[in-house]
Amino acid sequence: MTGKTEERLEELGDGVFAHVQLDGGWCLNNSGIIVGSDSTVVVDTAATMRRAALLRDTVARLSPRPVTTVVNTHHHGDHCFGNCVFGPETSIVAHDLARTELDAGGLALTKLWPDVDWGDVRLRLPDLTFPEQITLHQGGHEIQLIHVGPAHTTNDIVAWLPGPRVLFAGDVVMNGAAPFTLMGSVQGSLAAIERLRALGPEVIVPGHGPVGGLELLDANARYLRWIQRLTAAGRAAGLTPLAVARTADFGEFADLIDGERIVGNLVRAYAEAAGGALGETLDVMAAFGQMIEFHGSTPTCFA
Repeated sequence: MTGKTEERLEELGDGVFAHVQLDGGWCLNNSGIIVGSDSTVVVDTAATMRRAALLRDTVARLSPRPVTTVVNTHHHGDHCFGNCVFGPETSIVAHDLARTELDAGGLALTKLWPDVDWGDVRLRLPDLTFPEQITLHQGGHEIQLIHVGPAHTTNDIVAWLPGPRVLFAGDVVMNGAAPFTLMGSVQGSLAAIERLRALGPEVIVPGHGPVGGLELLDANARYLRWIQRLTAAGRAAGLTPLAVARTADFGEFADLIDGERIVGNLVRAYAEAAGGALGETLDVMAAFGQMIEFHGSTPTCFA
């Protein structure tokens, strides 16, 4: 496949792989595959049945060992709708709030892009949840699952492999796509990035976009601080988030895909600047409507 639907497998270490869906736009997320001596762990699935089946078949080609565990880094459908392609022998692991949010939201994501061929997606909730941190010891791999939210959402976890120093960052980190904090926190994302930096990763698999290194943390932090500066100036001038977005100089961020996320990010940053709690519930659909207005139409989803 090419262009918007290009997919590739990258080996990152002994038995550690990234399954990358390019260009990393809406619902084109990345997954991790960790093949051990007697089992396989998958980090995040995919949005549609076709893409989830492709991921499952890729895992099967890598190893005949069973997939014993699927980790969902957060509750968004592009990272967990594909849970249902794995059988009952596979445990689904996520943060406590990820199960709560996925159960509450269901398949609502499919309504945003009704023209996408989602397939027979069936909601499969996590079987095992935790509040802060757990460590998986599977097939000779140590996999630390660490809650770092609120950031992209309230329930973000990362999968950290201290042996090969590989970090599966979920949507806390993006590469080539605009960060998105509407359902999480701008300030919390900046704090999460510093927590990830302290781990000392050598390879970072972002939630969307190509695999990279520490430079991804720097780029995401610069974008988020830019959002905070726009917020301060916009509030001082009495402007709405949408008005600020329309007049913003994107500068180094002009080439990021899904640039309409600036509106949702400003909505979140405005709430935080007004003293709102990090990760507090906002009117997501109203903000998404403003993003559509900024973009001029519903953003295209190539899932």
